[in-house]
Formats: sequence, C-alpha cells, structure tokens
Amino acid sequence: MILYPAIDMKEGRCVRLSQGSFDAVTVYEEDPAKVARAWEEAGASWIHTVDLDGALAGRAVNLDALSAVVKSVGIPVQTGGGIRNMEQIEEKLRSGVRRVIIGTAAVKDPDFLRRALKEYGPERILVGIDARGGFVATEGWEEVSRMSAVSLGRKMYEMGLRTAVYTDIERDGMLCGPNVRATGELARETGLAVIASGGVSRMQDLEELERAGIPGVILGKSLYEKRIDLSEAIRTYERR
Repeated sequence: MILYPAIDMKEGRCVRLSQGSFDAVTVYEEDPAKVARAWEEAGASWIHTVDLDGALAGRAVNLDALSAVVKSVGIPVQTGGGIRNMEQIEEKLRSGVRRVIIGTAAVKDPDFLRRALKEYGPERILVGIDARGGFVATEGWEEVSRMSAVSLGRKMYEMGLRTAVYTDIERDGMLCGPNVRATGELARETGLAVIASGGVSRMQDLEELERAGIPGVILGKSLYEKRIDLSEAIRTYERR
C-alpha cells in the first residue's frame, strides 16, 4: 500500500479544509516546498498535491508553488485541481509532475477524459471521484450531481481509466476515520485501483483500508496534526 502525504495549496500556502469548505481553512505552512522536503525525508515515495484555488477557478492558480514542490524533491508528484482541458494537462506535466488527476471535467466532459487517456495513458491520468452522501461532487466540491460514485467509476473504467482517487467529502479533514465500506465497494464494483482519501486519523484506519484491498491512501490532516507518524506508517504499510 502506497502512502501519499498531501499538500493542498491555497494562495501559495499549504492548507487543509474541513469537509471541503473553503470557509474552514487552516494554514499549516507558508512554503509548500518545505513540507514536500519533510515528507521525502520521512520516507515518502510520492507526494500528492491539490490546487484548491484552481479547483474553483477551473485553471491553474498555484502553478508556481507546484513547480517549487516538484523541484524540491526527487520523488514523483501527482496533482489535481482545476484541470479542464488538454492544454492544462500539458502545463502540469511540463511543470514536472508524474500524474495528473482530473475531477470535474471527467464528469462533465467524458470525451476530454477519453482524449487524455489516449494521449498520455492510464499511468499518467487519474480521476478524482469526490462524493458527498455517495453522489459525485464537482466544481471544487460545491455542486453535487445525481450520479453515484460507483456508476461513475464503472463508466471511467470502460473508457480505459485504471486508477482513481476517492474522497468522501464529509470525512475530509475531520479525522473521523475513512469510509472503508464505500471505498472498498468502489474498488470491487468497478475494477479500478482506488486511492483512498478523507478521514484517516490513526494507524488502525490504515490497517482497515489495507485489509479492504485498497492499494493507496492519501494522508493529510492526520500528518499535520501529528496523529500519524509518516515514517512509522511507511515502515509498517509500504515497506513490509
């Protein structure tokens, strides 16, 4: 199981939201690159980043901060937030990121996802499936659709997608435990390799996700609030 320490960027700073609310922002560090170096030193094999401003604006906003993160570490970086067209994918890849995560656009413009998968392959293109109450949310989590996460995942797999990041918005940043049932169901019912996100607060949460067969977990607030020691978690779940 791969652990992905998260760096969510807003106005160039490293922050965390609670339940996806842009009115509930906690700033943890002014310099995201500094955080990235700390995670690499702790043994991380990947860095996960999100352009929160970009998710709302529909374009790259924190590109300079993202580029600084990529240049500061020797491990691969994946990123999402505000990616709506092929030019934006190319922009992200030119910045040095290894994988690009498409969210809103994958739901609203399936042809765009097909083109992206054809051009770059499923090893470079992921989809962020963000759900509130089991239904897919878009536009920086501000809009909730009538499509279930599982239905979306099945359609994406048929298009050629192989990896998705699943976020339970109601648990994100709340340290209340991940939605293991929904995450496992998404993986079982779609065939996707699912990276879990949202709610992880303790080592036992990682144990439960591993037992459910989840191959990746994003860690955010649990690291910043020192609920989980990244080095210990990597030794226990990624390197055994």
